[in-house]
Amino acid sequence: MYGNSEPELTNQQKAAILFIVLGPEYSSMLFKHMNDEEIEKLTLEIANHKQVTPEEKKAVVSEFYQMAMAKNYLSQGGLEYAQNILEKALGAERASTIISRLTTSLQVRPFDFLHKTDPAQLLNFIQNEHPQTIALIMAYLDPDQAATILTSLPQERQAEVAKRIAVMDRTSPEVLREVERVLERKLSALVTQDFTDAGGVKAIVEVLNRVDRTTEKSIIENLEVDNPELTEEIKKLMFVFEDIVMLDDRGLQMVLREVDNKDLSLALKATNQEVAEKIYKNMSKRAGDMLREEIEYMGPVKIRDVEEAQQKIVNVIRKLEDKGDIVISRGKGDEMIV
Repeated sequence: MYGNSEPELTNQQKAAILFIVLGPEYSSMLFKHMNDEEIEKLTLEIANHKQVTPEEKKAVVSEFYQMAMAKNYLSQGGLEYAQNILEKALGAERASTIISRLTTSLQVRPFDFLHKTDPAQLLNFIQNEHPQTIALIMAYLDPDQAATILTSLPQERQAEVAKRIAVMDRTSPEVLREVERVLERKLSALVTQDFTDAGGVKAIVEVLNRVDRTTEKSIIENLEVDNPELTEEIKKLMFVFEDIVMLDDRGLQMVLREVDNKDLSLALKATNQEVAEKIYKNMSKRAGDMLREEIEYMGPVKIRDVEEAQQKIVNVIRKLEDKGDIVISRGKGDEMIV
């Protein structure tokens, strides 16, 4: 691609060149869609790349354009359609390379044909399947879809399916293909040959955060009897400190009355602006000024100490919610208490 005399660029180097070519205005827009670690690595790469040769510029922009068009073809008509279009335009070898890289980078997942299916229809489609089969399918669905299905399952099956999602690790392509054959006659064209990660504790937490409180409590109570260690792991992730923004003002004020000021200042030492503004909004001006001053003079702190303080506040929120003193907005099934 770059000639025999030039070493092949890494993906990170290509990304840096692309950002340089795009200029600061467009690059800054792209940075908004990246996490802090990605931004840090890319910024370092840009800083180290002092000069972009015309050959590098042409090659990187051309590759980016081809990948963008391939992604567009993939979303329009699926893998086979994208493959055919690219082969006509670029040749079989180049098309195969682009498709391979694109499906890997996009983490194209099995059961893609189900993502646009109405959850109610999907429920009728899978509700009589084995709990492991239902769990496998739900692990690959969007959390909102999966939450709707989990809520609609018979109560005695909800905890069983939730447990199977939580303990799921990796599923072989052969098993995925077999399940897909049951759901649809032809194989999903997006299944890769590599083992595919799905499920796990974080997956079921995303689902449980979207179901109504009654369903969530029923599942957690059943899981506690069957697997208390797994249940505790799930509960730790059920509500994170940043989710404070989901509390109404009255609820947050109740939480703040129960929280130690030292824990609050530590917790705010490393959090996003939205959370901080939400908290300061629900404090008196004097209390807010004192808290800001305490944080300012605190100096460097360990991330571990910040996380422990945030967890203490989360525990207070859980305690107040369990007592019915506050309501956390979750799934569509929740109703406001007036």
